[in-house]
Amino acid sequence: MAMAFKMATTGMWVTDECKSSFMEMKWKKVHRYIVFKIDEGSRLVTVDKVGGPGESYDDLAASLPKDDCRYAVFDFDFVTVDNCRKSKLFFIAWSPSASRIRAKILYATSKAGLRRVLDGISYELQATDPTEMGMDVIKDRAK
Repeated sequence: MAMAFKMATTGMWVTDECKSSFMEMKWKKVHRYIVFKIDEGSRLVTVDKVGGPGESYDDLAASLPKDDCRYAVFDFDFVTVDNCRKSKLFFIAWSPSASRIRAKILYATSKAGLRRVLDGISYELQATDPTEMGMDVIKDRAK
């Protein structure tokens, strides 16, 4: 079995695939976004979907389920008012209203442990519907 990082508060484990995918996104820019999910049976946080460098924020939003929770990390590239190219990593805790209460609690209590493993996140968003994580919200935070 692959190495995993334990999150002490919930007994969840983060697989090394999560960490390595995040590092590839952060340093090599080979991913635009990563969606993580918790497998309740094995108590592992795993990679659910990875978006290539050509994919957009709309692709990320479309990949999130309407009735289940997920975590996502998005690499947002932008140009500042000083004409400098910058990149910021956003952590998104997706917990839609239609998801099960048990899933909402599990994802809420496991979030801090995953954030500790994913070193280098600039901003965090919590969203229950797509309007709370729209591109306008991302742009406003990245100023």
